Amino acid sequence: MPHSTAVPAHPLYSQVEADERGNVEYSGDLRRDDLDLSALTVNIHQHLDNEIAGGRFSVRGERFAGGRKVIVEVLDVPDDLSDETTRRTFETAIRDQIERFGFVRSNILQDFMSCSFFNEVRIGRAYWSALSARRGPQNPVQSTVPLATFKRAVKGGDQLKLIAAPAGHRSLGMTRPIIQVRSVDLILEGPSYLTLPKAAAFACDGKRVRIGIGSDHEPDAHLLYEWIRAAA
Repeated sequence: MPHSTAVPAHPLYSQVEADERGNVEYSGDLRRDDLDLSALTVNIHQHLDNEIAGGRFSVRGERFAGGRKVIVEVLDVPDDLSDETTRRTFETAIRDQIERFGFVRSNILQDFMSCSFFNEVRIGRAYWSALSARRGPQNPVQSTVPLATFKRAVKGGDQLKLIAAPAGHRSLGMTRPIIQVRSVDLILEGPSYLTLPKAAAFACDGKRVRIGIGSDHEPDAHLLYEWIRAAA
């Protein structure tokens, strides 16, 4: 559960109930109609950082034909969210904080909704990697080569041998040459694509590369590669 440093005087969005005709009306105490999407996401990010003790978040906005959307990715919080009930309660609490910046008018009987923006809360891979680290991960790799340094050092002709992966992974034990290095992934012979994670889910000691792919079902899930460099 997130720990808020302040409790708003008005009800939160999840506490508002529909009237006898199915109408729901909510206006957040932090609502500002003069903010563009960029400023809105900055304010929400700052608010979550201040409200949720020990939390780290990524906040971005999207525009689409139906309006605007704010996407909050949870990078880390001290809480263990592996239990589904705990996770859903946490997501609702975060969504309540986001909704304080907007308004919602809806009717659940008529399938009608009007709002200043939609929102989505995601539990990112970085969170599951952090949870795994707190629990004590399998196949730990000392992170002496940061992700940015690895991107500069790895090159076509190097090889990656997959030496550990979740059960049933079809590439376990295979060695594949790197065909191309791109900003967000590596193209391996096959072709196959190895997506590079956020820095928090990456560890490299110069010989081994550990990529966290954890989820709520398996927080410590990861790919462990042996990095075989091409001859100079």
